[in-house]
Amino acid sequence: MSALQLPPVRAAYFLGIGGIGMSALARHALALGWEVGGYDKTPTPLTDALVAEGVWFTTDDSVESLPAAFNTPGEVLVVWTPAIPTDHPQRIHFSQGGFAFHKRAEVLAAWANDGLCVAVGGTHGKTTTSSLLAWILFQAGTGACAFLGGIATNFGSNRVAGTGPITVVEADEFDRSFLHLRPRVALITSTDADHLDIYGTAEGARLAFEAFAALTLDHDGTLLEAMGLNLGGIAYGVDAPDAAYSASNLRTEDGYQVFDLRLEAVEILGVRAGLPGRHNIENAVGAAAAAHLLGVGAKDICAAIASFRGVARRFDVRVRTDATVYIDDYAHHPTELRAALRAARQLHPNRPLTALFQPHLFTRTRDFLPEFAEALQEADTVVLLPIYPARELPLPGITSEALAAAFPEEKRPQVMSPQEAVEWVLRTHPSLLMTLGAGDIDRLVPVFEAHFTQHSQR
Repeated sequence: MSALQLPPVRAAYFLGIGGIGMSALARHALALGWEVGGYDKTPTPLTDALVAEGVWFTTDDSVESLPAAFNTPGEVLVVWTPAIPTDHPQRIHFSQGGFAFHKRAEVLAAWANDGLCVAVGGTHGKTTTSSLLAWILFQAGTGACAFLGGIATNFGSNRVAGTGPITVVEADEFDRSFLHLRPRVALITSTDADHLDIYGTAEGARLAFEAFAALTLDHDGTLLEAMGLNLGGIAYGVDAPDAAYSASNLRTEDGYQVFDLRLEAVEILGVRAGLPGRHNIENAVGAAAAAHLLGVGAKDICAAIASFRGVARRFDVRVRTDATVYIDDYAHHPTELRAALRAARQLHPNRPLTALFQPHLFTRTRDFLPEFAEALQEADTVVLLPIYPARELPLPGITSEALAAAFPEEKRPQVMSPQEAVEWVLRTHPSLLMTLGAGDIDRLVPVFEAHFTQHSQR
């Protein structure tokens, strides 16, 4: 895919501005001094934050609702995502009206490639790893900019402003978006099959990651998680003695994960991890490896790993009381679900684990139905919400009820509406609760957080 050169404009309009990736671009456009506006179906805390920062926002999809500032061909960059349907009135208007009309992935790449691009891709872990890498580089004073796929707690944002040459970007494999990037350093966290509606087969997905690795301008800067990958480049991993970058001797001390870190010839003993779970040690090693290749010293790397507070909706501990621990997580693939549930079990082995899961996409549920059922059995009790469709239409026979039927009969979960699930949780008051999924299950988070917090104060 050829790299996009953005035209000179004075304004930007985002179709789907409430998306986590789109909002980061909107914030960057604001920082450039442009007028910024956008459409999305519903207001959210994220769109409210954008409005507070100076963005014009609407839920009206009519062309008539557009202010003149965003309706002048030649002066406005229009950015869209595949989540916007082809019959959307504003999409039709902009695509046929002589505007600079580009997909989110193209615009992200145009900004990220304008300097030293450091791209973090992978089926799992890319948001946490890219956010941690951005935090390491920030703490080391590199002035790096970053476009992230989540709200990094240390920054309180999905965009990190910077004046240095480095741009950290989360490289999304959906719709082959990451193939627009031209990274100097590429980090691949995992290549498990996903988005089979795009790639067809697991081999098709793997080949896309191979193509992504090949885009690295400096091929010595391609980092690959060591387990099961054979794309060339520099390996990293946990308990991977042959890898150039690795963690070993994992243990728990004073309630924190601790490990020994090897950065090529340098060995650092007793590094404290800011986040729980073996998967987050893998993420930390990957971020450390990329930072080391970029010239950051071991002391700065280890200090930043210890002070990293994670990403909203990535093992996000919302309540921790004697009665209840409540954790919210974005996990929406079987591998992610298993990692999140095991991390919760590891931290709280004496609490029965309840998982409230909202499947994301009909195609993903269809493609991994047995794997979802197997992964969710890591929990003691499971409740399923209806499938969140996102950009998709329903598929015959692919429902949360079908997923429930894939469980052994003695472990079969209930399927509930969101309101029923809220009432059930407030009535049963689980000791250890996780909400899981990439759809709109996060709308339930403030309800549960307020209830459990208030309950602990009685």
